[in-house]
Amino acid sequence: MRRVRPGVAAARGGAGSAAPAASRPAASRQAGEERALTSVAAGENYRERQEEDGHERTRPADLPRLWHVTLSVSGEEADLKEVRRALEQLAHDHPFLLTSRYAVDHAEIRYWEEARDLHDAAAVALRLWGEHRQTSGLPPWEIVGLEVIDRQTYHLRIAEGYGPAPATPVGVHPY
Repeated sequence: MRRVRPGVAAARGGAGSAAPAASRPAASRQAGEERALTSVAAGENYRERQEEDGHERTRPADLPRLWHVTLSVSGEEADLKEVRRALEQLAHDHPFLLTSRYAVDHAEIRYWEEARDLHDAAAVALRLWGEHRQTSGLPPWEIVGLEVIDRQTYHLRIAEGYGPAPATPVGVHPY
């Protein structure tokens, strides 16, 4: 499956087609062509409430927020030492990585992403593996799972005993 940056598919519109690829119906897309990822604004009426110093305030929801991302990848077996080295390089290149777990045929990466909304955080997460594949020497595995949750949900899960314990060591670890 090809990954396409936003706007790239539209620039490649079909031969003789005046409509961008993202606006044509799915049936008229060329084989293998993907629709570009785009973000949808929440709208002027949507605002997030905050309380500061006992005063309730609202702020536009399009200000950046923190999102906890878990990205799962898998594929054909690779040398375990090379997988570890590649994940360590990815952690160096992408300093927000919290922890990576790996085996010879799959890995899981957890990190915090700052983004305006879930759509933007997910789009960045879906590009992470492919964009760093060559520079970090990552195996040619595919993304098989993605979870993006807001900070409040993450902390709620931790408080209820679900999810990774906060004491989980940061870094790259085997399963």
